[in-house]
Amino acid sequence: MEPSDEALCARVAAGEDAAFEQLVGRYQRRAYRLAWSILRDAEGARDVSQEAFIRLFQTAGGFAGRARFSTWFYRIVVNLSVDHRRKGRWWRQVFARGERSDGDGNALDEHPAPTVDPGDALERERALADVWAAAEALSPQQRAALLLQVQDDLPTKDIAAVLGCSEATARVHLHRALSALRRTLRKEPR
Repeated sequence: MEPSDEALCARVAAGEDAAFEQLVGRYQRRAYRLAWSILRDAEGARDVSQEAFIRLFQTAGGFAGRARFSTWFYRIVVNLSVDHRRKGRWWRQVFARGERSDGDGNALDEHPAPTVDPGDALERERALADVWAAAEALSPQQRAALLLQVQDDLPTKDIAAVLGCSEATARVHLHRALSALRRTLRKEPR
């Protein structure tokens, strides 16, 4: 049976490198995607996710278990992402360059084509482009809340802990994100 994240964190606090490597393996992609959802910059997201693991290694002993490990770690990623934006290094917007990759050579919008009809494939591609354009207009908190719910299936309580806000505020971020996406995709006025 695989050890829990919390048990691995305790082992990291005790200086066990193998436990740290396991946590990196479990959370590396998630940390990158969360940072990318806030920064929209592949290089910045790599920097932030690496810094998050450095912080994890340095502060593992400070994990008190009051929340799940994932919530505690995602909070580190969000805080570092916000700090990164404040420092002014967020100007390299991914979509401003026309790049649609997560920086690891994997297109974030790749999806298997269930049909070979070029018309259907073009329609799916346009719809996906519309979703990305709509997501781009969301605030960083709304994008992060949406990503945490969709990608990691976190409950609102945990999303609130990651974002450092109340559950009500997390629900507002999610509601506004979904409403904005619906409006944009339906081309409705505000």
